[in-house]
Amino acid sequence: MRSSIFGNLDAQKLPPGFALENGKMLRVQLPHEVLAKQGSMVAFQGQMDFDYEGSGGIGKLFKKAMTGEGASLMRVRGDGLLYLADNADDIHLFFLENEGLTVNGRNLLAFQPQLTWDIQRVQGAGVAAGGLFNTTVTGTGWVAVTTHGTPVLLDAARMPTYADGQSAVCWSTGLRVGVNRTMKAGALIGR
Repeated sequence: MRSSIFGNLDAQKLPPGFALENGKMLRVQLPHEVLAKQGSMVAFQGQMDFDYEGSGGIGKLFKKAMTGEGASLMRVRGDGLLYLADNADDIHLFFLENEGLTVNGRNLLAFQPQLTWDIQRVQGAGVAAGGLFNTTVTGTGWVAVTTHGTPVLLDAARMPTYADGQSAVCWSTGLRVGVNRTMKAGALIGR
C-alpha cells in the first residue's frame, strides 16, 4: 500500500487518476468513472453524469440498514476533471496494490470502481453490544480518505496498539484486530 502518510507515494510511478488539488480538495482525472461520497462534488470541468449508487445488492443494503455503516455513494461517469471535498476535512490518498483498507464509512471520500467494497464487522466486536462495523475496500486502485485534522500514524508491528473505535479512521486489512475490553469494579461505584 502506498500513501503520502507513509512517505512512499511517488505519483509519477503510479497510474493517473487521483491527485490532491490541495490538502482539502481531491482532483480526479476522468475518462471513465469514480465512486464518491454523495454531496462531495465541489466543481467539475468537462462532461459528467452523476447517479445515485445503490448499496450494491440486497446483502449490502441489509448490512447498511442494520449497522448504520457505509457511505452514501454516487457514481460519476464522464470525461474531464472532478473536484471533491468534504467539510474542509484533510484528504489522504492510498494506492492499494491487490490489498485492502478498512475505513470508517464517514471518512471514505472516493475510490476507483474496479475496487470492491463491503461492510464488515470488526473481529471481536460483538453484535449484541452494538458491534463495530467498517467499510472494507479491496483490490488495486486509488482510495481517498478524509480526517478531521492531521492523523497520527501508529506502527502496530512494534507493540500491541489500541485506538478508540470512534477515533480510528482506517487500517490495513492485513492487521489482526479485535476489541479490548476492560472492566473494573471501581467503574461501577458512584457513577
